[in-house]
Amino acid sequence: MIRIAFSITLLLVIQMAFGQTTSKPLRVGVVGLVHSHVHGILNKTFKQTGQSDIQIVGIAEPNRELAERFAKQYGYSMSLVYPTIAEMLDKTKPEAVTDFGQIVDHKKTVEACAPRGIHVMVEKPLATSFADAKQMEALARKHNIQVLTNYETTWYGSNHKAYAIANTEKSIGDLRKIVVHDGHEGPKEIGVNKEFLDWLTDPATNGAGALFDFGCYGANLSTWLMHNQRPVSVMAVTQQIKPDIYPKVDDEATIIVTYPKTQTIIQASWNWPFARKDMEVYGQTGYVHTVDGKRMRVRLKNDKQEWTTEAVQADAPAGDPFAYLAKLIRGETKPDELTSLENNMIVMEILDAARQSAKTGKAVALKQKL
Repeated sequence: MIRIAFSITLLLVIQMAFGQTTSKPLRVGVVGLVHSHVHGILNKTFKQTGQSDIQIVGIAEPNRELAERFAKQYGYSMSLVYPTIAEMLDKTKPEAVTDFGQIVDHKKTVEACAPRGIHVMVEKPLATSFADAKQMEALARKHNIQVLTNYETTWYGSNHKAYAIANTEKSIGDLRKIVVHDGHEGPKEIGVNKEFLDWLTDPATNGAGALFDFGCYGANLSTWLMHNQRPVSVMAVTQQIKPDIYPKVDDEATIIVTYPKTQTIIQASWNWPFARKDMEVYGQTGYVHTVDGKRMRVRLKNDKQEWTTEAVQADAPAGDPFAYLAKLIRGETKPDELTSLENNMIVMEILDAARQSAKTGKAVALKQKL
């Protein structure tokens, strides 16, 4: 008995030393397969070897042909697939849901999950309107669930190291200007699948074009860097440079977000010559630029020239959104501000104002809360 007890203790010590957990994988339901970001969770769950922190217990997707196509690609059983969210939730009892459907349907997912006490992670942005976001927020508060928004850039070590330089270490003085560039050559140009392209280029299902698709990244990062401060005003200009390809939505957008002593410029585009997600943060006495998920350029007050550095994955809150989701629900990590509902309510307020500004040609003043 002593030998057995010693062996169990030794195993636990080894697991702790290597950061392993004895927790069961988080039971996750997938809602929708029409957003191409779904390949991340399908690959993690069905293709990667070794113990996973999540287990897909059900998929809600009414498009049977699409579900079968992915089943062949990833090897999952079609017995996991249900035609409606309600049936999937009731039959499989997930602890959390990840939404890879149309942005406009995020509210329906929260409406189905919240009364059942099921946590929700949606792909960016949170909603297609601030009004929908407020209803989602009310449901989350009422039923005490997490409603998280996933951005690729949340898991960039460079962004978190830039935040530390600017806000934790305060190495560049008070923030004065933030410039965020996001986008690519265009969804059709990079070859997204038809199911994704159809709703991504429809203002009713996506909220807008590049304005929402990539403008949300800058709004998310700016809100984070500004400690969830609501801006004073929002001004936006959009263009249809390729109306023959994108007749319903903008493909070029610039948003100016004004704070009392800081300005953020968000450049969202489906016209970049190559894909990019980078950021410039300027303070009174220095700056920090992120080049990609790792590489950075920095110049501080007494530096004669800028210098380069690299972030590591450990600078980010987790290696991927699903590992983070599992740890958060298990109480094994603290909430991350970038995915939080508080941050993304402000993001939606900015995007809503930007869409209105682009239509009217006027800046939109945000009412300040007392």
